[in-house]
Parts: sequence; structure tokens; C-alpha cells
Amino acid sequence: MSNQHDEKEHHIQLVKGDVGRYVIMPGDPKRCEKIAKHFDDAKLIADNREYITYTGYLDGEKVSVTSTGIGGPSASIAMEELVHVGADTFIRVGTSGGMAIQVKGGDVVVATGAIRMDGTGRAYLPIEYPAVANYEIVNALVDAAKEQGKTFHVGVVECKDSFYGQHEPEKKPVSYDLLNKWDAWVKGGALSSEMESATLFVVGSCLRVRVGSVLLACMNQEREKLGMDNPYSTDTEIPIEVAIAAIRKLIAKDKK
Repeated sequence: MSNQHDEKEHHIQLVKGDVGRYVIMPGDPKRCEKIAKHFDDAKLIADNREYITYTGYLDGEKVSVTSTGIGGPSASIAMEELVHVGADTFIRVGTSGGMAIQVKGGDVVVATGAIRMDGTGRAYLPIEYPAVANYEIVNALVDAAKEQGKTFHVGVVECKDSFYGQHEPEKKPVSYDLLNKWDAWVKGGALSSEMESATLFVVGSCLRVRVGSVLLACMNQEREKLGMDNPYSTDTEIPIEVAIAAIRKLIAKDKK
């Protein structure tokens, strides 16, 4: 009979030793293979539900990529179970919609914190507790984006649970609330909107692990409203390259 510690985690189907301490977390499972191509000797380790994991090496250090699916509930499960099997440093790589006028499609957004419009984080910490990224990861991501010559922005992102609550708010019975809050976040300087960072930051705080987030801005609905140039990009290789370089920096720093 197997020891309890040898049993696979219920959702991600991994055991200790399957992943490195450094894990990149995209939402889309199909993005995992694309990210794993940046690793040395990458192997598919598990594929269950929305959770696909590859493990390989960067600069001789074991690293992994695990998809989270869309939104906070599935993302929190992935992080909880990855911590159970030994991971302690996480970078979310995802897509977002620009909010601040200066953010254009194709730009990189490095999140320092997130507006907590998710529901999952409330099962961990009261809403007064901020969703904040780990400063070492933020610094590594910023340095990587600079070195690669990317156009990037650093600051707060908005994190929601309803995609269509953002994109079709006027059709919702609570449109008055959605529209007024969106206006406040834009006025407050929020850079872009996405669906996982706030949850991951809050769960990471509870689990005492390092979490950061680097996002591609796909487009900007605020620029569109104003009739401004509004390029559209789905090139997820842009934030992936930043995340890979940031992990290399963290590996080098941690070895010291």
C-alpha cells in the first residue's frame, strides 16, 4: 500500500519530486508546451482537467510550468497543491485588457498588486488585506523586460471573476455597480484587467511563497472608447520571454 506522501495531489496529479521550486503558471493549458520549449530536457509530467505540467531545467535548476485554467478557484487549487509537492516561487504569465491609456496591445504589464474583485481570495483573507506581488519577482521581471527592450508598465492590475461583467457590463442587472467601479479603477491608475493575479497573490501570502505576475496587454477598451490607436496582440511569447529571463535571474540570486 502506498504511503500517504506518495499519493498524487488530487487535481494536479503530482507528487514530491515532480516539479522544481520555480513554477510558471499560465491560464491556458495549451500554453504549457510553448513555455516548456524554453526549458532544457522538458518532459510532460501530468495532464488532468485544466492542469498540465511540464518539468525541465534552466541553468541546471529544475523548473516547471503548470496551467491553472481560468479564474481564481482553479488557480488557488493549483498553487495549494504545487506548494504541497515542493514549489515555492511562482510567476503567472497571462493575458489582460489594458485600462490605463498608456497601455497598448502588445505591451507588457508587471503587476505590483491587484484589485481584489475575485471571490476566492475572500476564503483566505479579509478584503482589507492587500493582494501584493513579491518584490524580488517584481524586480526580476522589470529587469528582464528592460534588458529585452520590451515596452512595459509596472503597477496595479484589476482582477475579476466575470469576463463578461467587464466586457458587457451594461447587460448585467448590477451594471450600475460594475460601471461605476470600473470608472474608479481607471481613475485610480489601474493598468489592465485579468482574472488570476489577485487570488494568487493572496494565496501566496497565506502559504508564505513568492508570487509575481507578468501579463500581455491584448488591447485597450479605454483607448477604443476614445477613438485612439488600439493595436491588438495575442503574442504570448512576449511575456513568456520576460518570465523565463526573470526565473534565470531568481535562480542566480537564490544560489548566492
